[in-house]
Amino acid sequence: MISVVVSCLDCEEGLAHSLTALVPAAAEGIVREVVVMDGGSRDSTRTVADAAGCEMHVVKGSEGARFAAGSKVALKSPWLMFLPAGSMLEPGWHVDASNFVERAERSGQAERCAAAFRLKRDAFGWGARAGEALSNLSTQLLGMASSEQGLLISRRLYTSVGGHRDLGTLSDFDLINRIGRSRLVLLRSAAVAPQDAPRPARQKLARFAVSALRLPPRLLAGLNG
Repeated sequence: MISVVVSCLDCEEGLAHSLTALVPAAAEGIVREVVVMDGGSRDSTRTVADAAGCEMHVVKGSEGARFAAGSKVALKSPWLMFLPAGSMLEPGWHVDASNFVERAERSGQAERCAAAFRLKRDAFGWGARAGEALSNLSTQLLGMASSEQGLLISRRLYTSVGGHRDLGTLSDFDLINRIGRSRLVLLRSAAVAPQDAPRPARQKLARFAVSALRLPPRLLAGLNG
């Protein structure tokens, strides 16, 4: 049913957590393959991928470039799920995902909708909770989901909107922007992600301009630095 593409770069521990969360879905036949697209890690990423039985490829460039390359390698399923290493889907996620896929296929909407998971931070404190709330509100109101939330999309829709593009830290918002607010569904299950590393002011400005002001990501790619 689903081919999973995981992007990573020097994130062996995060990759292990992400892959572990996929095991129940693989056991039930919902996840048919997991492809790890690595940006040239110097840690034990390959060891982790090999131990999990994943196919791994090295692709230089942004996360968007790795995801794009992964979509051309992961060919066993009509649905794709993109997930960055470090984001761990909470138990039961595969039930929500499979229900969404079945409903989309049954209603003939597979080419007109995609889904993201709710965001939870793997951290304590009000800052983490505020960040979660802001991200989920942005997804619900603006249709903007970050790559940390994962993206479940049919291969047909992914191809029709042009897939991921190599736009630095705006690669995720760029794709979501082309999918469109009306076609994005927020699932009940969550993706638990590490606490955000502080972004440079120019990156924050670029992401705000894309999500809130709806400016084309291509125009702001230079602010990613």
